[in-house]
Amino acid sequence: MKDALNYTVIYYDDDIVVLNKKSGLLVAADRYDTNALRLDKLAEKEFGTLFAVHRIDKDTSGIVLYARNADAHKNISQAFEKRLVKKTYHALVYGRPMWENLTVELPLLPDGDARHRTVVNKRIGKKSLTIFRNIGSAGQFSWIEAKPITGRTHQIRVHLAESGLSIVCDPLYSGNQKPVRLSEIKRSYRGDVFEERPLLNRLGLHAYELTLEHPKTAEEVTFTAPYWKDMNSLRNQLAKLYKTDPLKISQ
Repeated sequence: MKDALNYTVIYYDDDIVVLNKKSGLLVAADRYDTNALRLDKLAEKEFGTLFAVHRIDKDTSGIVLYARNADAHKNISQAFEKRLVKKTYHALVYGRPMWENLTVELPLLPDGDARHRTVVNKRIGKKSLTIFRNIGSAGQFSWIEAKPITGRTHQIRVHLAESGLSIVCDPLYSGNQKPVRLSEIKRSYRGDVFEERPLLNRLGLHAYELTLEHPKTAEEVTFTAPYWKDMNSLRNQLAKLYKTDPLKISQ
């Protein structure tokens, strides 16, 4: 039985498993947080041994792919290393950027400060490239599509921060970590603000889509991870109020 509170299954076969993970789960072992709940260990109860081929941040929700055998592990790992895998993320940020498209290329150094954050370091940082698209504004927020070409730790979060944008509820890179509440975005809110539960109180970043060649058939496949309930509830409310919906944008 899968742990439905922590992940859902998007797809599986003899070679790969594609999961949609909840925010707060590690994808694989982490030297800084050895006791944290891990997606691979939870999913192995259902699928047997899994091989990690990529990572997304613990705080990020969304799509994670694992290999189920050594050949698939080798093939997919090489595809990631050669940057043949297309990755798409959706982020909700504070502010209203004036640009429609933005390319950020800043060298990043993981574990660059006392809080183990990734920092820009033009001397010894590794090449890092992210392509952003402004989906549209929704009041004080904006929806941003991010396509990381490289795969550095916290890359999207840092590249947005360096561009003057903070992802909502980001505990590491945002100056504003307060939860997002309906009473703060809906003027006609009639509920009890003291009893109100937040719409979102975790990082507003979701790994939405992966496109790659299947390790056995070589067929190009695309997998999409639905938003989790909290982020989807916020999306619905913002779409009603401001008519901007990241799930209805033209590709």
